[in-house]
Amino acid sequence: MRQNIVREIREELLMSKAELARKAGVSPLTIDRIEKGKNCRMETRRKIILALGYKLSDKDKIFPED
Repeated sequence: MRQNIVREIREELLMSKAELARKAGVSPLTIDRIEKGKNCRMETRRKIILALGYKLSDKDKIFPED
């Protein structure tokens, strides 16, 4: 699976994993797994995209499909 750019965006925003997790309503462990390229549910992706301040239409930029 191709690496997503969640970590890159999060770091550009000077946001910690814990902060992104809190904003997205998921666990820091989930953020860690996603940043390592593990799969996650569409609902989780949606929460992370919004927590990063993006629109859902930007999902392919953040989670490029293999």
